[in-house]
Amino acid sequence: MLSRLRTLGLSLLLTLVLVTPALAASEDVAKVQNFIQNAIQILVTFAGLLAAGFFVMGGIGYITSSGNPEHLDRSKRTIIYSGIGLAVAIGAFVLSNAISELASTAFGG
Repeated sequence: MLSRLRTLGLSLLLTLVLVTPALAASEDVAKVQNFIQNAIQILVTFAGLLAAGFFVMGGIGYITSSGNPEHLDRSKRTIIYSGIGLAVAIGAFVLSNAISELASTAFGG
């Protein structure tokens, strides 16, 4: 049993050492990276438009609340949460661009 494991381990080690790795072509990696960057840019644009819509809704609700504390509070929360969502989306966009730049520099893309 032990000799079988040694033989199996040795054959596995030789296979891993002797086989040349199948690396992706650099243009394929560039295509995937470009696709991901475009998808993130579209999502951030959509999030920005959505946040702008919620800012407008919150502003209209704030103006038309007529002093009603419930409507006023709901409108304030809408404005605050849309601002937080927009900040998260912009942060994700900036972070993805930074990671992309680091990866392309590190891997010579």
